[in-house]
Formats: sequence, structure tokens, C-alpha cells
Amino acid sequence: MNKKRLLLIGIPVLLLLLGYFFFRSDSEEDITITAPVVKGEFISEVIISGEAQSTSLKNIDGPANLRKFRLNNIKIQDLIPEGTVIEKGDYVGRLDPSSVNEQIIDARLSLESAESKYLQEELDTTLTLKQERTAIKDILFNMEEDKLELKQSIYESPVTIRQLEIKIERAERDLKEKKEDYNIKKRKAVAKMVEVGTEVSKIRTKLDDLIALQASFTIHSDANGMVTYAKNWDGSKKKVGSDINAWNLTIATLPDLTKMESKTYSNEVDVRKIKKDQEVTVGFDAFPDITMEGVVTSVANVGENKRGSDIKLFQVLIKLKEMNSSIRPGMTTSNRILIQKEEDVLMIPLEAVFSKDSISYVYVDSGFSVSKKQVLLGDSNDDVIIVKKGLEEKNIVYLSKPEGLEDKSIAQIR
Repeated sequence: MNKKRLLLIGIPVLLLLLGYFFFRSDSEEDITITAPVVKGEFISEVIISGEAQSTSLKNIDGPANLRKFRLNNIKIQDLIPEGTVIEKGDYVGRLDPSSVNEQIIDARLSLESAESKYLQEELDTTLTLKQERTAIKDILFNMEEDKLELKQSIYESPVTIRQLEIKIERAERDLKEKKEDYNIKKRKAVAKMVEVGTEVSKIRTKLDDLIALQASFTIHSDANGMVTYAKNWDGSKKKVGSDINAWNLTIATLPDLTKMESKTYSNEVDVRKIKKDQEVTVGFDAFPDITMEGVVTSVANVGENKRGSDIKLFQVLIKLKEMNSSIRPGMTTSNRILIQKEEDVLMIPLEAVFSKDSISYVYVDSGFSVSKKQVLLGDSNDDVIIVKKGLEEKNIVYLSKPEGLEDKSIAQIR
């Protein structure tokens, strides 16, 4: 009795379990994903990341006359933190003065040598001219004596008188020559003193310039603003230990935070879609809640290779229409560039479109059967594509090919 009862209860339960697993497996295998044809707003965007920067910068430069003293590759010894807000006259940084210090030492030694030479030349000139003046005076004294002797020799023989006259004439000639020699030596001494004095003045001026240059190695700001580090040719930022040279003196910049833009780079596929004056929505990684409106102001015509990559990228500049005190240069931006916008258009997912022999078609579920319909398509974005003809709103399309319908004929658009 019990066995019959167990069989009567157990067999139906077993059949139910087998049926459940059989039909469940069939239903899982037959699951297909569909989507409705929707009507609404179509938006096509190019989304690229970039970097915020100011469109107006005031440079903080190192000394402008490095080239005059043949100084190059001067290292930055100290620099205040990036982002520091400073006022005009505030300390910004300091350059390594070792190279200019060496030139100052050499200039001081040269100045001492030149001044010593000037003093020696001055003493030599004084002594030489003094000797010449003394010689002239001696000739004058001798002439006076000879003239007195001539006056007293009126009773001497004519020969003696003539000898005295000749002696006086010779002394006059010697005096004339001596005076001419003195004038020549004086002009020569003056020229020599000018030459030596000019050398002293030249070295002293150089030393003064070097001392002024040494003082200018301590950099101060000539305007108010927020410090941002300047960039090297390879895009890296200058910092303590970096070099500046006579052709690139900029150490840091003071950006105008009221005039900001986003600088980004587009690949060669997307850049064809980007045009000047297109609207942009700009977000900031540092402030997810902040978005600002912008407009494309420049699209590069020539691509460039980014460091470490062979891919050509094109620079795109986006001007921000608004101002926000939280935004700082160097912040990472997310730029949604509006390429196209259409209202009240039919759209389906990209996965729903198939093609054969250049004919685009979709699988449409009518509720009782599945048909293949040709569609005329429009523009697309990363998710959906516009259907211009062939479907109606709320039609259901398959996102994958239903099994067994590959050979079914395609209903052509009339």
C-alpha cells in the first residue's frame, strides 16, 4: 500500500522536475536581446581629455644678459612651490651663481692688475716729464750764463766773441729741440695714460655689470599672480636642478586666471569632425561637479608626434566661456565636443545593423514572426545610428542574428 502511494506521488514530481530542467535549458539557449526603435534627440560628440591653461601669460625670466657674458645652462637652485600666489616684488627663486662668481673673481684680479699698471704708468710719466723739464731748465740757465759772458767779453778778441755767440745759438737750438721732445713725450704719456685708464674703466664697468648680474640671479616677480612652472622643449616642467639658457630664459609664468582655455589633442580620425566654433562641455577631473561651457577656437592643420608615440595628433584649443576661481592651469579636463545634434529622429543601436552586398538591414520582431528589412541609415555616434527609412517608432529589432534566418530574403525599401 505504501509503495503504491509513493509511486503515485513520486512519478509526477519526477516528471515535473525533468520538464523544468528541459524547458529551462531550451529557454536559456533561445534568449535573444532586442531593442525598440526610439525617436528623440541624436547627439554626436568627440570626447577627449586635455589640460587647462591660461590664454594670457606673463613670463618670469632669468637675467637677460647671460649671452653677453657667455653664460649658458644656468641651473635653477631654488624655486617656490608651483601654485603659490605672489605679489609684485615677491621672491620667486634663485639661480646657481657659481659661473658668474668665477667671472667676478677674474674681473677683480684683472682690475687690480690694470690699476697697478695705471699707477706705474702714471709714476713713470711723472718722472720722465720731470726729467725733461729739468733738462730744459738747465739749458735755459746755461744760456743765461753764456749771454752774461758775452756781454762781458766786448773787449775780447773777435774769435772769442764769435765762439760765445755760436755757443748761445747752439743752446737755443738745443732748447727748441728739447721743448719739441718734451711736447712729444707729453702727448705720448697722455695717450698711454688714456689707454691704461680706458682699460681700467672697461674692467671696472665689466665688474659692476657682473655684480649686478649676480644680484639678478635672485629672481623676483614684477607682477601679481599665481606661479606656474615653465615647460622645457620636451613638455616637462622646469624645477630645481633644471637649466635655463640665453635662448630660453623663462623660469615660471603668471597666468591670467580670468582667461582660461583647454588644450587637447585629437587623433587623425576624430579631427576631421572637429571645426572651429563648435560647442564644448568641459569637465574637470579634480572637480567632478564643475562643468563649463566652451567653444573650439583653433584646430591644427598639421599633426605632431607626441613623445614616445608614432601616432599623429592634432592640437585643439577650446576657450572657456565662464570663469571659476577653483580652476587652475595644468588641471586635467574632459572635453565633450558637440559634432552634431538632431531632434526627433529614429534611432537604433549600432549592434542591430547588419549588411550584405552593400545593403544594410535589420531583424524586426513583429510579435508573431521575425523579418529582415532593409534600412536607410544616417549619421551615427558610438552607441546609436539614425534610421532615415525602413522602420517606425517602437518597432523591435534584434541586436544579434536570430538562428535559422540567415537565408531569409530581405524586404526591400519601396
